[in-house]
Amino acid sequence: MAIRRILTVDNAADTAILKQASAPVAGVDAPLRALMDDMLETMYAAPGIGLAAAQVGELKRVIVMDLGDGEVGGEVQESAEDDEKRRNPRYFVNPEIVWKSDELFSYEEGCLSVPEYYDAVERPARVRIKYLNYDGQTVEEEAEGLYAVCIQHEMDHLEGVLFIDHLSRLKRERAVAKVKKHARMAA
Repeated sequence: MAIRRILTVDNAADTAILKQASAPVAGVDAPLRALMDDMLETMYAAPGIGLAAAQVGELKRVIVMDLGDGEVGGEVQESAEDDEKRRNPRYFVNPEIVWKSDELFSYEEGCLSVPEYYDAVERPARVRIKYLNYDGQTVEEEAEGLYAVCIQHEMDHLEGVLFIDHLSRLKRERAVAKVKKHARMAA
């Protein structure tokens, strides 16, 4: 496994890739699993809770996610070992939304490709999704709450859409300016 560079909106070449739609994959095989493993390691290192393949420069319809909802018993004390146990990695290949609720939900989103910027985005509160998992099996399930927000956010990446594209032009420009300023200060 390897940590890959995450594309960000402060770089014109990165943005050109992030704004492209991703292609479906033929199926789940060893090279695709290796990509998903790299993506998961990259996401954990960032740290983040979701990552689309486009964000690491691979225009494939692949997402990894971990909302940290694994079970950890015992004391409240947190350690690196507890964090490891809490992990619940999920893999989505060729995901599609087959149903959306009319009810909307607003959530303050952030994105590894738009670092250090957060803003509220309104999305359907519940969705039914269909995808292939890490083993290539077809899964269909309903998502709500943070899971629904995250899967819709990551699926937007597969269409070349960033969460800031849901904002007004002024907020979008402000977000990109903030990311560019942060990148200059970090250099």
